[in-house]
Amino acid sequence: ILAVSSISCIRSKILSHFDMIMIFLSLSRFFLQAWMMLDLFLSLFCKTYYYEENFLVTSRTVFVFLNYSSLWFSAWLSVFYCTKVANFTQSLFFWLKQRISSLMPWMLITSTLFSLATSLPFSWDVYNVYNNFTSPVNTTNSSEMRVTMKASLFSFVLLCNTGTALPLTVFIVSSILLIRSLWIHTRQMQNNASGFRDPSLEAHIRAIKSLFSFLILYVTNFISVFLILYNIFPPLSLGEAICTAVIPACPAGHSMILIWSNPKFRKVPARILQHANCHIR
Repeated sequence: ILAVSSISCIRSKILSHFDMIMIFLSLSRFFLQAWMMLDLFLSLFCKTYYYEENFLVTSRTVFVFLNYSSLWFSAWLSVFYCTKVANFTQSLFFWLKQRISSLMPWMLITSTLFSLATSLPFSWDVYNVYNNFTSPVNTTNSSEMRVTMKASLFSFVLLCNTGTALPLTVFIVSSILLIRSLWIHTRQMQNNASGFRDPSLEAHIRAIKSLFSFLILYVTNFISVFLILYNIFPPLSLGEAICTAVIPACPAGHSMILIWSNPKFRKVPARILQHANCHIR
């Protein structure tokens, strides 16, 4: 996705808003996957270095920033599709449809800065305070310690909910609006169909399936990140292992669906497979 979008911008000498979103999205996911692979490698082979407090705090902060950024860029992609494809008569939607092109660069930059702002506190003692608050305390002054921790605990909960819930809400609202618009248009096309195979109708149905897949993957990723950040499962448990596997799998699945559903991206892997088959023969 990154290669095709970058080449398209170089050839046209114009950075389209779709390519802009795809470049931001693919970069965030590339670095997210690379960081998670590095984190896994260090946890398996460099345990002494990995479990140092400074590295754990840095690892958590970078992961949160990249994950929040990826969530936001996915949400803006859904908003972009919605404004370009859906047809609604509401004044707010019409206003957004007219100005989405000029707003998109600022939306991407603002969401990046917002992700950074909500992830930086994870490099402080907020996450450690949360762990201490949720773990049993056996000291005599445990009640006093817990009272002093409540302010930081509230900050942690607020950061987690703000960083994940806002892009989730934007994504769900825009996806539902787009699915509804496509579904209405598809029903109208089916009623007016003359019995022949309509490529436009099939394209709309394929788009609806893709959007449902995006929605399922996005919500699944959100739930997994939520469970990991809140330490719902004990360390090294099956639940934690499943969430750790789902978090990188969902962005990868979303990227594969983007490639499959877009002819611009689908040509490259098809060309690679064609060249591979020629060399094998």
